[in-house]
Amino acid sequence: MSKIRLGVNIDHVATVRNARGELYPSPLRAALLAQKSGAESITIHLREDRRHIREFDLKEIKSKLKIPLNLEIAATQEMLNIALKSKPDFICIVPEKRQELTTEGGLNLKHRRTFLINLIKKLKKNKFRVSLFIEPSIKDIKDSQKLNADCVEIHTGRLCNLINENKNFNKELQKIKKATILGNKLGLEVHAGHGLTYKSAKILRRVSGIKEFNIGHFLIGESIFVGLAKTIKNFRRILR
Repeated sequence: MSKIRLGVNIDHVATVRNARGELYPSPLRAALLAQKSGAESITIHLREDRRHIREFDLKEIKSKLKIPLNLEIAATQEMLNIALKSKPDFICIVPEKRQELTTEGGLNLKHRRTFLINLIKKLKKNKFRVSLFIEPSIKDIKDSQKLNADCVEIHTGRLCNLINENKNFNKELQKIKKATILGNKLGLEVHAGHGLTYKSAKILRRVSGIKEFNIGHFLIGESIFVGLAKTIKNFRRILR
């Protein structure tokens, strides 16, 4: 199998910081340590309600990081303006609801379709790698290719929940396999993300054609016990 890249999402370092309104722990420090420990990109999600990552985090991390920065944004004019100004390397367009605890599923690619088309067009004109966060569905894969995305990130949350609950996950795994095969066939780079743990990463690692895993919540949580560097190295070992 070809090498799978590891993207480290550091949003929840900012969640801990914001819980007390302090300046620590520092997302920048986490990003630089992740880089040193072998992460191949850093992911941050600048939410509309700024519940974790803030604009100054984006600015600081972008100025100091030497590996690619992947910025997750909602499909809004405000976020497009921020992306064009801050110039991260990668953009991943994700769904977003104010009341949700975390991203609950893939993008609705029919919602505000004209705006989404124009947003992708502007991002690609400015040389960003553009990814769409979608469900593992044949329809969404085909639609992503029509929208001229470079990549798709398959929402793995449902699969990971089934694995965590020791339930039969084969049907969901087959959906991801079929979506990955079609994505590669249509020229899309396929990524995976959401809810991934050591156990689910080991299972998904065997799906041929996934080029990048983006892992955050479990990785940051595990770091409390064994450290960020060791957790990243553990995931790198799994993905190799």
